[in-house]
Amino acid sequence: MYHEIAEDIIRSIHEGLFTDKLPTEAELMTTYDVSRNTIRRAIDVVYQRGLLRRIQGSGYYVNKMPQPSKTVINLVAGAGASLHNSDNHLTSRVVTFDKIKADPELVQPMKLKPNSELYRVVRLRYLNQQLYCLEEAYYSTTAVPYLPVEAVNGSIFDFISENYDVHVTASEEYVSLAPLAHDQATVMGQQPGKEVLALDQTNFYGNGVAFNFSTTYFVYPGLRFYSYSFPVSHS
Repeated sequence: MYHEIAEDIIRSIHEGLFTDKLPTEAELMTTYDVSRNTIRRAIDVVYQRGLLRRIQGSGYYVNKMPQPSKTVINLVAGAGASLHNSDNHLTSRVVTFDKIKADPELVQPMKLKPNSELYRVVRLRYLNQQLYCLEEAYYSTTAVPYLPVEAVNGSIFDFISENYDVHVTASEEYVSLAPLAHDQATVMGQQPGKEVLALDQTNFYGNGVAFNFSTTYFVYPGLRFYSYSFPVSHS
């Protein structure tokens, strides 16, 4: 049900019915005759498509996006979601899927205790069958106690949202040029040491609890990054 509502909201945005701000959750509940939880799940889908931004205490605003493009990485989405046209198709090939203990490099960004258990997912992602990126992602088993292979091959964030009611409430991103290590370059068919765009991202849910950290190495040509900021009131 919430997927259908999400698609209807997306269609309304594209058709210019929502140009600035979404109606309130209560108004959407009345429009679609569903529960608040269903509306929140639908909004989360739209948010992860990169079409909305959250402003605490004010609601959801429609992003004033550049022309739709498969080469735009939307940092506002909070989950590193790319802005793909409906004609584009993103697929995955899993390289590594296992459980590990958090090492010091993961303890810090995720604010974990040493040796905390994590799911590790390394996968190649393809856009219309062309290599898009290499994603190295880690998920806390405290927030995600079980992650099936089916989810790893599809949308992990959709699975987490649907099964554990974990939604991204904030994220931290760091963009850099990073040289590919030998094993990364080999699996991507690139030259070791080649510098590519890299996005480090930590995602939080609830009251600022980190549940996911990832580094994504992009090799798709012509990529750009989109973000949004608003003035902070100084009183």
